[in-house]
Amino acid sequence: MTGRVRDPGLQPERTRLAWRRTTLTATVVVVLAVRAAADGGSPAVCAVAGGLCVLVWLGFLAVAHRRTWQLSTGVVPPRPLAPRLAAVTALGTVVLAGCAAVVVF
Repeated sequence: MTGRVRDPGLQPERTRLAWRRTTLTATVVVVLAVRAAADGGSPAVCAVAGGLCVLVWLGFLAVAHRRTWQLSTGVVPPRPLAPRLAAVTALGTVVLAGCAAVVVF
């Protein structure tokens, strides 16, 4: 942390709310994937998709928690989001979208 104080504007609050909306959406996808795995269909595919969704979801929750915690401290983080972490988050979102597609179809 650099020790600089963050601007008290509404941007941190909007960003925190965006992370919460995104984690809520990911939670719904995971719940539906696990439900589909439990209901039947192709048990192996649903079990793998459900397990993968849960792992990605846990990683996504860790990233979201870290970002919202940084925003709540009021101190400017050294950089917005590390490029590798941003790429992993984007890949996790794509994987969750794929899991959602498997659940729907």
